[in-house]
Amino acid sequence: MSRTTVAGLDLERLERIAHHIDANYLKPGKLPGAVTLVARQGQVVWTHAQGLMDVERQKPARRDTLFRIYSMTKPVTSIAMMQLYEQGRFQLDDPVQKYIPAWKDLKVYKSGHWPTFETEPPSRTMTIRDLLTHTAGLTYGWLDRTQVDAAYRQLKLDGGGSLTLDKLVERLAELPLEFSPGSAWNYSVATDVVGYLVQRLSDQPLDDYFRDHIFDPLGMDDTGFQVPAAKLDRFAACYLHQPGDTMKLQDDPERSRYLRNPNFLSGGGGLVSTVDDYHRFAQALCQGGAYQGQRIIGRKTLEYMRCNHLPGNQDLPALSIGAFSETPYAGNGFGLGFSVRTEVAGAGTIGSVGEFGWGGLASTYFVVDPVEELVVVFMTQLMPSSAYPIRQELRALVHGALV
Repeated sequence: MSRTTVAGLDLERLERIAHHIDANYLKPGKLPGAVTLVARQGQVVWTHAQGLMDVERQKPARRDTLFRIYSMTKPVTSIAMMQLYEQGRFQLDDPVQKYIPAWKDLKVYKSGHWPTFETEPPSRTMTIRDLLTHTAGLTYGWLDRTQVDAAYRQLKLDGGGSLTLDKLVERLAELPLEFSPGSAWNYSVATDVVGYLVQRLSDQPLDDYFRDHIFDPLGMDDTGFQVPAAKLDRFAACYLHQPGDTMKLQDDPERSRYLRNPNFLSGGGGLVSTVDDYHRFAQALCQGGAYQGQRIIGRKTLEYMRCNHLPGNQDLPALSIGAFSETPYAGNGFGLGFSVRTEVAGAGTIGSVGEFGWGGLASTYFVVDPVEELVVVFMTQLMPSSAYPIRQELRALVHGALV
């Protein structure tokens, strides 16, 4: 083994990641900064912080920088829910209305606009599995595609203001579904509803549940729904992509809503974390549910979550009705809380069948490949995540270092 190889990864080849990000994203001003971590066979092989975490204050990105991880919160919430499944608290095919009685009369959109909709009954009842797989018929207001998501915007159901989990669930009872549960895939507030169910089933607020059952056992000391004053110095600024491949400040860390205790504990997108904290979570998933002797989920439960749960084993291109996902559609299905690679050649990027992961709105990303015992975590802060193909490029660079 050459001195430049660790755990079957060529360190010189991994250095290409830093050069690529610097030359193609940082120097041209497309991204503020980035922190990347690559682990294999249970050890962190390569990590690199580059660029700025706060352009206005010229603060360099650091390994312990705190990032808004948005939808990378979803796998955490899904693991929390499946912990409760392991305790016999619910069955995946239980109707959601069993736990949210106000949802027993949900209807499907036919025509009209808020507040006057024409609806029809769904072809079947929504289940908890539908929530975990985004096949429930719910949506996001920011998708800006239909009359139903326009109602979500009108009612501010994507967060902010006075929204709470209870209010979200209450309001959703009054709105039609986009489609009958199980008949399509659409990215949605479903994981926020899962967070509500975690609270109901555990009788604990979501932040307390996460801390007690996931963060403390894994040593994720920097992950939570709020940035404490003592950690403000490590909190990154967030930017918005602009025409001409420039960016503007979207959230100033010193005035951010993340400095306050949130009304809305969003299991779909509310957490901040660091590259090392999220690695601990992803590494536990890579190792069958345990990290450094602390088990957060059973091995068989995790195997089940990593199956493609889309009806008829279809992939996302066959079932998706929206245009947005944190993963390319081709070659991917969806498990209980994350995308799952079902095919390599058709996916258009290197990988393994059975790998899984997800990303966040501000371009953060993680992937776990159990076949290669590989974990990659990428942190930056640029919205939306669809601005650049950096995730696909990162995959090529990391896999090119496997020897």
